[in-house]
Amino acid sequence: MKKLLYILTLITIFSCQKDKEQADLIVANANIYTVDNDFTKAEALAVKDGKIIAVGSLSEIEAKYKAADTINAEGKAIIPGLIDAHCHFLGLGFNQQAVDLVGTESFEDVVKRVTDFQNRYNRDFIKGRGWDQNDWEEKIFPDNELLNKLYPNTPIVLTRVDGHAILCNQAALDLGNVTLNSKIEGGEVVVENGKLTGVLVDNAEMLVMKYWPKPSRNDNIEALLAAQKICFDLGLTTVDDAGLNKDAIELIDSLQQSGDLKMRVYAMISASEEHLDYYLKRDVHKTDRLNVSSFKFYADGALGSRGAMLREPYSDKPGHLGLLVTDLETFNKSAERIANSDYQMNTHAIGDSANHAVLQTYNKVLAGKGDRRWRVEHAQIVSLEDFDLYKNVMPSIQPTHATSDMYWAEDRVGAERIKGAYAYKDLLKAYGKIALGTDFPVERVSPFLTFYAAVARQDLEQYPGGGFQMENALSREETLKGMTIWAAYSNFEENEKGSIEVGKFADFIILDKDIMTIDVKEIPNIKVLRTVVNGEIQ
Repeated sequence: MKKLLYILTLITIFSCQKDKEQADLIVANANIYTVDNDFTKAEALAVKDGKIIAVGSLSEIEAKYKAADTINAEGKAIIPGLIDAHCHFLGLGFNQQAVDLVGTESFEDVVKRVTDFQNRYNRDFIKGRGWDQNDWEEKIFPDNELLNKLYPNTPIVLTRVDGHAILCNQAALDLGNVTLNSKIEGGEVVVENGKLTGVLVDNAEMLVMKYWPKPSRNDNIEALLAAQKICFDLGLTTVDDAGLNKDAIELIDSLQQSGDLKMRVYAMISASEEHLDYYLKRDVHKTDRLNVSSFKFYADGALGSRGAMLREPYSDKPGHLGLLVTDLETFNKSAERIANSDYQMNTHAIGDSANHAVLQTYNKVLAGKGDRRWRVEHAQIVSLEDFDLYKNVMPSIQPTHATSDMYWAEDRVGAERIKGAYAYKDLLKAYGKIALGTDFPVERVSPFLTFYAAVARQDLEQYPGGGFQMENALSREETLKGMTIWAAYSNFEENEKGSIEVGKFADFIILDKDIMTIDVKEIPNIKVLRTVVNGEIQ
């Protein structure tokens, strides 16, 4: 009798399994934040052919599906794969091949890192990135005198953390024949006491960089794969690279097609007359992993290097208004061309003058054009009366800029203008959605620092007490949406990613702590246990 019951039980189990639908992967016992329209939660999901085919309770999923692979999440939090809505993915990879100057506390520290790097690698040309004079005791731009003595024959270019200024030694300046009389529209060759300092701001960088040796194809591939590993380890499954040339875009496409590059990339085309002429004759290019449908423009420079364009002079540099990187005539003509195409226009605007000019142009050329989702990247300092102009323009913002700049930003713009600075809640109210990113490698890559900065508005030492201008902090739900579904929306990709819903890509991450309930001070320490892209563990 017992033998008969055992056989019947096996038959029943086999029959039930046979009736179940086959999935590739089941994730069970999870605490899933779906980020759907109702921000619902679930316990399990099923994946097939890289797409989510079911989301629901554990009993529902187990009753309907079977799979060769199962992940027992053991109650851990699962959220959609994170999207960095503004970063420099290829640039991050190249940074792994250069001198890391992030966190230097003095110019002497900068020189020591350059020397250590050169003693190790012995390069014919030296590049570095990450210095910020605002972190030094003497908060002024450096000069190249010491570099000239140490490296008279080796060209050196050291890029400021924001990318909007470089320090060149004389050997590098000589590449571009830079002299005291060199000038360029939208840029500044910094001169002190009648001598070149070696600092070139914004467009002036090109006086040297157009003569700098170009990286090889292998250098580019190595950079992309290095950046991918860093990003996957931190739970990023889509990156919006804010400015790539045609060759880089085509290389990314090739590596994705071969399966070597699995990161999804929304590639903003670096704005130039050549690129506009080439791409506007063609349809947008969209695959499951690559989206080439936007142009990246620069209206002005950065606040830290006083290149951001202000409506009134800098509070700490009387008479200085900043730099307009793209002249308004060129900008307006380009906007009209793009408005008559299917492409988006995404424009870097930091200062209140730059924001005003971009918003005026956008609203004018988009009148009657429907849902275009043109973006302002950074939207850092906005005149209070200009927030209404964001009703039809998507803000793409980087919360860690607020916590990096808060020590000196008011010195730059004064007590009145700072009220419209880093105003993330006000921008959210104006448009209804916001896209969040990091701007790495300007800031650190970790999306958990982004989340923390948006919610806590403090640095990692919990300064300032109570948070920086907390009226513009975001809720955790708003922040998660800004890093997932709203970021996808900013790319016209909300129907394929950004939430854990049936029919969307199986892009999700498993966290060691629940980002929605953990003490806010612990958010920066969250670790990614698994990153899943297209149903595959990375």
